[in-house]
Amino acid sequence: MKIGINGSALLGQASLDAFEAHARTAEEDGFTSYWIAQAGSIDTLTLIASLSKSSPSLHFGTAVIPTYPRHPAMLASQAMTTQMISGGRLRLGIGLSHKPMIEGIFGMSFDKPLRHMREYLSILVPLIEEGKVTFEGETLTARGEVSFPDTAPCPILVAALGPQMLRLAGQRTAGTILWMVGERTIREHIKPEIGEAAAKAGRAAPQIIAGLPVCVTDEPDVVRKKAASAFAIYGQLPSYRAMLDREGAADPSDVCLIGSEQEVTDRLAAIAESVRWLAHSDHRPIRVTAATAAATAATTATVAADAVALRVSSWNVQEHVRDGLSIYVALLPGVAARGGSGAGCVRGGRPLP
Repeated sequence: MKIGINGSALLGQASLDAFEAHARTAEEDGFTSYWIAQAGSIDTLTLIASLSKSSPSLHFGTAVIPTYPRHPAMLASQAMTTQMISGGRLRLGIGLSHKPMIEGIFGMSFDKPLRHMREYLSILVPLIEEGKVTFEGETLTARGEVSFPDTAPCPILVAALGPQMLRLAGQRTAGTILWMVGERTIREHIKPEIGEAAAKAGRAAPQIIAGLPVCVTDEPDVVRKKAASAFAIYGQLPSYRAMLDREGAADPSDVCLIGSEQEVTDRLAAIAESVRWLAHSDHRPIRVTAATAAATAATTATVAADAVALRVSSWNVQEHVRDGLSIYVALLPGVAARGGSGAGCVRGGRPLP
């Protein structure tokens, strides 16, 4: 399992300097990837292209770009341009979003979302993987080419929770990107559905990117209460509610990684064990360090809907490296950290000497 961080809490600031500082800190502290949602005013792919120059070893991902507002041919050009600029370090996460947003904000129909995604991928995948497409569907059509001869295709990940969407992701893409899904649901639902579909399609074992809020604290009850309030919307949206029910979770705070160093370590290990595409595993200890107070202030100043800032102190975990599973960290604001100061944010895992 490789660990990354979600920097979407900074989107409200619309500050390139803040993102560059945050990404550099993540890179220095050993995070392997940096994820940003498409939300608010900033265009995420443009931002990632810029950040890739100031953080040359980080991999980047979109978590996620809603499909309805962008034609897949335009997204293919944007994504491959970012892939070219970043030197092949982009993972393109896409998703349907939700009916209230698509119909309420964009005035577009959310009718038959599975059909929409199937047609979307019928254009996006060949354009990115082969450079050309001819497709005419019920709602989407494209004929044309995207030429990046010296750039490898960027992996495409679909935000998939239901069985049909998971099977589609397994058949057509590199994998899935999750949010607020616990380890039992990954093991018993996500992995079997997407894995079987990929195998039947003759594709490699799919990537599973799991996003969960994380907090190491001596006051778990206080933090869980804060998390339950901050993430309450995910207990109400039908697709997320279904995953929480599968997990046996009363609310989103039940799947957050909250507790002592050992408790969080055990949860990370359980997540790693929930996907075992390969028998081989490589375990290496890492040290998670605290960020500077300035970076903390920037991170916690604005709260985004799907990735907010969490203040914690330094902590140690065991990183379980397994092909096929990654986790990115989203953060929760205003929580006094273990040690009482609350200064600093979780930033990453640096190998111990």
